[in-house]
Amino acid sequence: MSDPISTTAHDDAPLSAARNPDAATATDVAQRDALVGRTVSINRARAELYAFWRDFRNLPRFMHNVRSVSTEDSGRTRWVVAAPAGQTVEWRSVITEDVPNRIIAWRSLEGASVRNSGRVEFRDSAAGRGTAVTVTIAYDPPAGTVGKVVAKLFQREPKIQARQDLRRFKQLMETGEVSTAQPPDAAPRA
Repeated sequence: MSDPISTTAHDDAPLSAARNPDAATATDVAQRDALVGRTVSINRARAELYAFWRDFRNLPRFMHNVRSVSTEDSGRTRWVVAAPAGQTVEWRSVITEDVPNRIIAWRSLEGASVRNSGRVEFRDSAAGRGTAVTVTIAYDPPAGTVGKVVAKLFQREPKIQARQDLRRFKQLMETGEVSTAQPPDAAPRA
């Protein structure tokens, strides 16, 4: 069975400053930081997937390390994300592009503990069934290179996380639940 999640190359045209002067392009951030791109095909309509993702309160349901996302005013959100050693990191982001049923793009605000920007795109699948969902994230982890090594040791490195989170999103949208490797609770013994 082939892995339904692939790494893709992306250009930064939709995030260009010509369309939105407040938007940091993925290329701008990637020149300083790491860039992660992943795609998954999901057997659901674009509108359904977009609506679910756009309600940011849903993100912790499939993004393993996201503890909460709360919506503020003017397209701003507050993120709380798990970090190694039982810590959390928090930041505020702003939506830089929102095209219903197609694109959601964001960037962290000045002073974020983890500088990041990204986008999620929803396209009809080339095979004519379902939707191709592509997530691209540019980030600068805390503590630079040391932070990347520590994050990788704890499986919180964004390349790994993006692949796993998209797999969980696919499961949730296609089956209504996310499977886990944990056994179900055993019946009490008498």
